[in-house]
Parts: sequence; structure tokens; C-alpha cells
Amino acid sequence: MTNQPATVAGLDVGSTYTKAVLLDRDNVIVGRALIKTGFKLGDAAERALTAALEQAGLQRDDVAYIATTGYGRFQVPFRNVNITDLTATARGARSLFPQTHTILDVGGQTMKASRLDENGKVRSFRLNDKCAAGTGAFLEKTARYMGFSTEEVGPLAATSKEAVAISGVCAVFAESEVINHLSQGSSPADIMHGSIASLVDRSLQLMKRVQIEREITLVGGILRFETMVRIISEKLGSGVNVPEGDMVQFAAALGAALLAWQRLNKVQAAGGLQAGLAEPLGALA
Repeated sequence: MTNQPATVAGLDVGSTYTKAVLLDRDNVIVGRALIKTGFKLGDAAERALTAALEQAGLQRDDVAYIATTGYGRFQVPFRNVNITDLTATARGARSLFPQTHTILDVGGQTMKASRLDENGKVRSFRLNDKCAAGTGAFLEKTARYMGFSTEEVGPLAATSKEAVAISGVCAVFAESEVINHLSQGSSPADIMHGSIASLVDRSLQLMKRVQIEREITLVGGILRFETMVRIISEKLGSGVNVPEGDMVQFAAALGAALLAWQRLNKVQAAGGLQAGLAEPLGALA
């Protein structure tokens, strides 16, 4: 441990999972963690940060600044700053793919499309409506109804030979379609494939509303399913950027950590870090 802490933390407190990223002064990820959020958002942030520190072999005192983002960003009492998830995701996506101009972020409870300007700031964005059929929760619910776990969604859909049409715009109606298809003998794989295709259609509508510009980067937990990435790419008629492995789930946490360094440098230049500082970054990018 040195007198000057050498890392910052970005915490993305989502409704389903909480992610933590630790960055050193060279913007290298030295630790990261992903845990289920549960009902106590502050505790989830604490556990995620602790897990990331353990992975990095660091202590809490080694962290100079903590930025939070996501659904529960205001519920973390030890944060130094909170950042909107759109801004954090934009910064994270641009750091992974510098030419990113359109972002699709699909999580368990939300779907967001945004378009960035040349400086990486959000120019326009659209969110899904409140219906679960427009989020990853629909896929998870469909999988559970058929007796599969969330982790099995990707492998199951990959075995499909033909997607079964799921046209319902409401999660309740879509679930009725799933029940009907099962009763008619459709395979779970084809039903899951159809559910993913239905979610893709909703995502494309959002992207069109922000006026798609290439390059397109896909992030969020649901984008770890290769079938969804493939269908999006096919319907767009072009390739898309997808972070490797589980980094697809860490874009916002990474962006928050990058912005934590930016904010810390400004605070130090202005005369030092104030303990317990908590302020919104807004559209900083």
C-alpha cells in the first residue's frame, strides 16, 4: 500500500446484478466482480466492491474514489459521485470500441438505445416501455416456465432449428403464446429462439428511434446470448461490436470507473478530495 491510493472503483448497481470494476492509473482493470443485487442495494454494492478488491489483492484504503451508476446508484452511502447509466455506458462502450456511435443496452429490467456524438456524449436516447416483454426478464420468465434456468437460455436457443413466432407486445399475452406453442408440440429451443427474436424486434425499434449510426455496440447481460447478437446483426445487415466474454455486462461499471478518475483528477487539482463527497455528474462524458 502506498500513501497515494492507486485505484478507483466503478459500481453499476443494477436491478438484477451489481458489477464492480477497479481501474489503476493506466486505466487497466485490476479487479472486477459480478453478484446478484437482491433487495439491499447498498449491501450489494459493498459485496461487489469487496469481491473485486479480493480478486485484485487490494485493500479498501487502496481505492481513492468510488463512482456509482445504474438503478441503485443513489443507494450506496460510501460513493463519492453518482453517474447516470447512459453516461457511464457511453464512456465504457467508447473505451472498448472508440468508433461507437450507437449503443444498445439490454438488461434484466431495462432496454436502452442511445446515439453518441463525436465526443462520446449522448445525443439522443430511448428507453423501453414498462412492459417486461421489452426486457431480458421476459426471456428469463419464458425459460423458467419451460423448466430452464437463465444460464441455459443461450445454449437452448443455439440448438433451435426454426424460431416460433412470438408476436405479443405484452408479457402476459406473450406468455399465453408460449403456453399455446408448448401445447401444440413446439420445442422449447424454438420457443426460446422466437422469444429472443421478439426481443430483438423491440430493440431495433428503439435503435431506429435514435437514428442509428455506425458503429453499433451491444452491451448488457442479455447480449451474452449469441443468438440475440446474431439476429440483431442479420436484421441490421451489418456487423456489431460486442465486448468479449462477460465484459458485455461490465460496460457501465467500466465507464463509471473511467469517469471516477476524471472527476478525482479535477477534485485534486481544485485542492484535494473532500471526504464523503456525493454529487451527480449528469452528462459528463
